[in-house]
Amino acid sequence: MDRFKNIENMVTKKYDESSVTKLRGIEPVQRLPGMYTRTTDPTHIVQEAIDNAADEAFGGHANQIDVTVHRDGSVTVADNGRGIPVGMHPQEKIPTVQLVFTELHAGAKFSKTEADAAYKFSGGLHGVGVSVTNALSSRLEVEVRREGGLHRMAFADGAVIEKLKRIGPVGKNESGTLLRIWPNRKYFDSAKISQWELERIVRSKAVLLPGVAVTLNIEAAKEGQETVSRTWSYPEGMKGYLKDLLGESDPVAPIFDGEKYVQKENGFAIGEGAGWAFAFVDESKGFGESYANLIPTPAGGTHEAGLRDGIFESVKAFAEHHNMMPRGIKLQTDDVWSRTVYFLSAKVLEPQFHGQTKEKLSNRDALKLVSSMVRDPFELWLNSHVDYGRKIAELVIRQAVERSRSVTKVERKKSSSVVMLPEKLTDCESSQIGDNELYLVEGDSAGGSAKQARDKRFQAIYKMRGKALNSWEVKRDLLFSNAEIHDIAVAIGVDPHGEEDSPDLTGLRYGKIASMTDADVDGAHIAVLLLTLFYRHFPKLIEKGHIYVACPPLFKIAIPAHGKRPAKNLYAIDDAELQSLRERAIEEGVKPDSIQMQRFKGLGEMNPQQLWETTLCPDTRRLLQVRIDDKEKTFELFNMLMSKKEAERRCTWMEENGDQVEADV
Repeated sequence: MDRFKNIENMVTKKYDESSVTKLRGIEPVQRLPGMYTRTTDPTHIVQEAIDNAADEAFGGHANQIDVTVHRDGSVTVADNGRGIPVGMHPQEKIPTVQLVFTELHAGAKFSKTEADAAYKFSGGLHGVGVSVTNALSSRLEVEVRREGGLHRMAFADGAVIEKLKRIGPVGKNESGTLLRIWPNRKYFDSAKISQWELERIVRSKAVLLPGVAVTLNIEAAKEGQETVSRTWSYPEGMKGYLKDLLGESDPVAPIFDGEKYVQKENGFAIGEGAGWAFAFVDESKGFGESYANLIPTPAGGTHEAGLRDGIFESVKAFAEHHNMMPRGIKLQTDDVWSRTVYFLSAKVLEPQFHGQTKEKLSNRDALKLVSSMVRDPFELWLNSHVDYGRKIAELVIRQAVERSRSVTKVERKKSSSVVMLPEKLTDCESSQIGDNELYLVEGDSAGGSAKQARDKRFQAIYKMRGKALNSWEVKRDLLFSNAEIHDIAVAIGVDPHGEEDSPDLTGLRYGKIASMTDADVDGAHIAVLLLTLFYRHFPKLIEKGHIYVACPPLFKIAIPAHGKRPAKNLYAIDDAELQSLRERAIEEGVKPDSIQMQRFKGLGEMNPQQLWETTLCPDTRRLLQVRIDDKEKTFELFNMLMSKKEAERRCTWMEENGDQVEADV
């Protein structure tokens, strides 16, 4: 009875204006640290401090970075940059250094115009870096050498415990910042800094910042024992670092390194570009490291995709020009990339990352930027060193032949049960099931655009005719009476089944099956009908993670050139994102009247390049995987929305929730 009483109290609890709470300062970080950093260990919050020091060096304001791991578990990060400003902030009326450590989204990295940019190229665009470090530290001390004085303040659990104070004089030209960080163990699975990862981070800064001395000091466990210090220097830059990455692997040709940056506006901002070093190996699998504005991106992203594209197109063009391609063999990107060991450092004016930990770059333009920087120099090098070019091409072609043979073996196993594929299916070339993707598109217009936009190597298009059938109450033995459902089942290679069945999935022809419909209400309706089909009659495909929903944009926003920034096109999936992008452009100095907006009436209205960049390109698209977290609630919702027997309850639900729906009239 007590349990039911508690539930009743929860249901009847008063909900009014006083129920709404605003988290202030750094409270959100302490409430939900996993949204802002990795919580396995505190290495990332230390990296935030190192990244700030690196940004100073990147801008030419520092030539020394020292990182010390103390025996008590704390870490000191020091640089000889300009020092964080210590004067009173004009709007907030507190010392600026205090604002930086106690407020989210406070920093000097938002303004990017040439005239007032404190950091023209940086990785810290969230403005929450060291404020997160402070929030998740039991203690943090900061010392700033600036304007002839040594200033100090301290924090505990994110709050000020020692106010900013000038504690002594320094030389007139002496400047810099020192942070000592004591990570708060209650926020992390392990309180111990990952020394190997910290060493990789510090060492990479030495590669990325030529002329900057980068030192890592590790204090001994016992007092009196010698501190281990190591300073990294790479006179050959990225090329020297790549030699370390290669280890004992012997590349088939010399390392190709270089850098190229925009000198005159050409759709990209002046200064954007990349530096790189890469080589090709025969014995081992390819691997590498990538960075965006000095930030490590272990999950890759669009800049890495640009490097992959530039290398692939160069090798492919060389092999075709020298008539090296065997009959019937087509090169694929992975034939080249799987043998590449690389190091990449990209400079992007306004980097956008997936999440606060910044492990993956998502700027769509970065793919085209890096590819265009790499391709011409590498293609020129290949044709200037034909012997080495042939060795690289032969390695890649051999990889393609081996892949082709493995595909042939699979086809022979399946040759005894050939299935006639639907006419409305435009299939892909690859037989690598895990990589293949099928897009279910409504109508000839959208289907035609998608067919032109896709990468035919691994993306297939199925053109539906009109809206799919509401299959919620269709019995399985009558399902194939609908030609559309029959053809979809044949295309994906799996028969309809139920939740309790154990269907044969060996015939599955695509690793990803996605609905791709217009970004309006009609498109959403078609997507729901397709989800109903898969949820009701192909549940194991959802369970195994094969069903997706593509999210094409509803709007295109044309931002004109302003200041030092070139013109660009942005895309929004709904009104809220449209408004957000528009407001951001206005804040950056764009005149409201000069911003042009286009509403796409459907997928067919986008040209193939737009559809590829926004919806189909693996590096820039928004593709949502369908997952079921609560089976009972999911079934109840589908049944209420799709069952003919639930018309009355559905009507009541619409009356209660109709004000929450945006009508598309």
